Amino acid sequence: MKARYKIIVGLLLVGGACAAAYKPAADYWKKRNQPTWKQVETTNGTIIAVVNSTGTVKPVLSVQIGSFVSGPIKELFVDFNQEVEKDEVLATIDDRIYQASVARDRAFLATSNAEVDRAQALLQQAINNEARALSLQEENEDFISDQELDQLKFNRASLEAALEVAKASIDQAQANLDNSLANLGYTEIRSPVSGMIIDRKIDPGQTLAAQFQTPELFVVAPNMREKMHIYASVDEADIGLIRSAQAAERTVHFTVDAYRDDLFEGQIEEIRFSSTELQNVVTYPVIVASPNPDLKLLPGMTASISFHVDESEDVIRIPNAALRFYPDVKHVREEDRKLLEGKDWEQEADAVDDAVMSADERAEARKKRNMRHVWAVDGEFLKAVEVQTGLSDSKYTELVAGDVKEGQKLVTGIEPKKGFGS
Repeated sequence: MKARYKIIVGLLLVGGACAAAYKPAADYWKKRNQPTWKQVETTNGTIIAVVNSTGTVKPVLSVQIGSFVSGPIKELFVDFNQEVEKDEVLATIDDRIYQASVARDRAFLATSNAEVDRAQALLQQAINNEARALSLQEENEDFISDQELDQLKFNRASLEAALEVAKASIDQAQANLDNSLANLGYTEIRSPVSGMIIDRKIDPGQTLAAQFQTPELFVVAPNMREKMHIYASVDEADIGLIRSAQAAERTVHFTVDAYRDDLFEGQIEEIRFSSTELQNVVTYPVIVASPNPDLKLLPGMTASISFHVDESEDVIRIPNAALRFYPDVKHVREEDRKLLEGKDWEQEADAVDDAVMSADERAEARKKRNMRHVWAVDGEFLKAVEVQTGLSDSKYTELVAGDVKEGQKLVTGIEPKKGFGS
């Protein structure tokens, strides 16, 4: 009996000790499993919305200079990157053939002039002969027959026509001479504009054949120090924002790999309507103009462009990480769990299935995309705070409406648990 009594007392003591230790152990375990939330504060500041794109740097104008005549290159006076003036001689073509053509046509012109003088002399003689015959006929009709008079008359008319032919041959000879002089002038390759030689495609001694296709000799880019163009392709979904930015004359910023620490500025000069479709993606060419006083921007460079399409100043900024966070239902207070239960919140907020919606439904759904929820710590749980968002940049989103104050902490995730002994 005494042994049984001692066992019962021992069990009671052990049970009491376990009961006494249960609550502290449960509280400790609960506290240990309570998540530690990552939190960020809202701030006040400026948000600049941008549309990013890539583009290619090109001169405002590229003048391709060719040759109208054929022949070997005799002399070359310019090289790559050299600045030239308008009408400056860039190269010459061997002109011996063209000099010979000029000499031939000048001789033909002189011959034509002499032929005119001869025709005029013969015509004058025929006119005199006809006049004398008419005078004799007036004295006596028997002195000159009608047949002889007709011969003199039509001989004079024939010589008048011959004179007109001779005069026309002068015009033809002059035209041939002008053509030969023009071809001779084309043997001097001159620059039609002032600018910089950005490409040279010939060497001394090279023979040009211009009979079938005009050979390209030089490419001259004028005013490269004043302005360069950046040709960008912008998605059709963003082209409306780009047009608004152009109307507001907002600045465009871009960088090039050659000068990684430099930030370049420009203005939207033109939005072209010539769309391009590639793999069902429609883009539009957008031309950005930028000054280039130091010639840092060179033709062919790739530019990473940011179009500043809108700006909001002095607004409360919600970190984007807070908008992307979606908690587990078990961590949310009871009254807010209905927002998560049975819904894929992330999919609802970030993706609308446009394919199965009408136009009205798509427009309404896109408006509702700006209605979001962020999460704040409320004791042991999280509470949802409904917000209406506006502009966004890479880090922050504008708060348009909602019960969020400047400096308020919002949850962005859960801190990882530290292991034993940490």
